[in-house]
Amino acid sequence: MKIQKGDAGYLRRRKRLLILEAVVSFGLVAALIIAGYVTTKTKLNLLTVVAVLGCLPASRILVNLIMVMPHDSIDEATELEISAVTEELTVAYDLVITSEKKAMPVAAVAIYNNTICGYVPVKKVDVDYAAKHIKSIMKQNQFDKVVVKLFHDYKAFLTRAEGMNNIASVEQQDTRKHEEMIKGLLLDISL
Repeated sequence: MKIQKGDAGYLRRRKRLLILEAVVSFGLVAALIIAGYVTTKTKLNLLTVVAVLGCLPASRILVNLIMVMPHDSIDEATELEISAVTEELTVAYDLVITSEKKAMPVAAVAIYNNTICGYVPVKKVDVDYAAKHIKSIMKQNQFDKVVVKLFHDYKAFLTRAEGMNNIASVEQQDTRKHEEMIKGLLLDISL
């Protein structure tokens, strides 16, 4: 099964793919420069021009790698513990929410109806700023009544997610499509 954005382990897989892509793309650039020089005995040739143009997509890949590199995937035990208490909820893992100023890693979010609950293990992330940013993005996309609560404390997050799951199992409302739309917006503003 292919790991997609929002799945546990996504950041780990993305790092591996970006490293491979960067090595291959810069290797191609180097090979083109060497091949051009070996065949013409000068660096002023058409292959050098192609190699220089090849640096543009290679550099874009490298920038993406630099953005993803400092962030870690959620560990498997934590993911299993969260998924055990969120059967009725829409859940996303390994998000790095981006704003104009910051990249804020969010290990997991649980969504029910208009409530987003998230776990942020990195203590230097300002959870109030991140919650306001997510709420403003939701409001810009006509999700006006969304409540966003992010936690540094894992137990508090787990308790809140479990409470949301209990409410969802009692209410039995069909809100999955609405929740998937909110999840899609979260994935759109994430690396």
